[in-house]
Amino acid sequence: MTLQGRITLTRYLIEERRRFPKASGELNGLILDISLACKALARIVSRGPLAAAMLPQAGAVNIQGEVQKPLDVLSNDIFVRMNEWSGHLAGMASEEMDAPCQIPPSFPRGKYLLVFDPLDGSSNIDVNVAVGSIFSILRAPPEVAGSGRDVEEADFLQPGAAQVAAGYAIYGPTTQFVLTVGNGVAVFTLDHDLGEFVLTASNVQVPEDTHEFAINTSNARFWEPPVKRYVDECLAGKTGGRGKDFNMRWIASVVAEAHRILMRGGVFLYPRDTKDPARPGRLRLLYEANPLGFVMEQAGGRASTGRQPVLGVRPAELHQRIGLVFGSKNEVERIERYHHEPAASTAAPAPLFATRSLFRD
Repeated sequence: MTLQGRITLTRYLIEERRRFPKASGELNGLILDISLACKALARIVSRGPLAAAMLPQAGAVNIQGEVQKPLDVLSNDIFVRMNEWSGHLAGMASEEMDAPCQIPPSFPRGKYLLVFDPLDGSSNIDVNVAVGSIFSILRAPPEVAGSGRDVEEADFLQPGAAQVAAGYAIYGPTTQFVLTVGNGVAVFTLDHDLGEFVLTASNVQVPEDTHEFAINTSNARFWEPPVKRYVDECLAGKTGGRGKDFNMRWIASVVAEAHRILMRGGVFLYPRDTKDPARPGRLRLLYEANPLGFVMEQAGGRASTGRQPVLGVRPAELHQRIGLVFGSKNEVERIERYHHEPAASTAAPAPLFATRSLFRD
């Protein structure tokens, strides 16, 4: 096989760089390093149980309070080792690490920050469901870039709108690398014969309307009224106020949910609820919500907390959790509207209008 007439990730990045003649090429190099980490992980994930011999010991609890699986540990290590040496980064932060990761003194430091979820959906590995890696690239603050000082948590606390690039890799029947550099969304498929990511879809657009929604209904008793209202309307189908039938999906792997919605539309809800009042949401703002939100917005979709655009949220801490709704624009806007409308009264009816009976409890 040859590359004749095919656009590789490298070529795509070079052509994007030509739009900015003064660009140094560091961003291109960083994205290619990330893609290399994803290729390595794709190989390991594809081996399933056969890869057990190469996995490290696990069992520690990460900052999220979750027990790390061996593949979580290995995927995090791969991302760090593939990106620490090139001189593109001032520092990194990962869902699997308590504090920011410093670039070793033996390597040069650059002007970008990388945040990532090295293996989203790893709990699905045992049942062979698609998993993925999510990443976000930020500019390091001026006082950090090139200064040599170690990065601090505050350096990463930038709103999603400040992202330079973001995307994810999904490890399924094929390995695909989804990328935005702020100029639309492109999808690359890994050609194993060539060892290259090859462009298979460009300027991807999320349909504005949909008949699919994704939510974990086991949490229904904890939902806020606007979310319950929306889901009830979807479930009512043609006989309800929406006048059309909806299909419900739930994979429990946010990167797989995002990819389905990116390619054919839909809306995903992992909203704020009352299950744990100390947590205003379940997904991580920096590692999941912001990069996926950037991808969705660049594809003509919308990403929201339910109350406001997620890319406008100023992070308060490195591992902050948040409610997230993303996907087809018109559905996300409807959910936002429900959150802003006055809540329906739950007060008991006045005695004059109460149900009357000869018998009372």
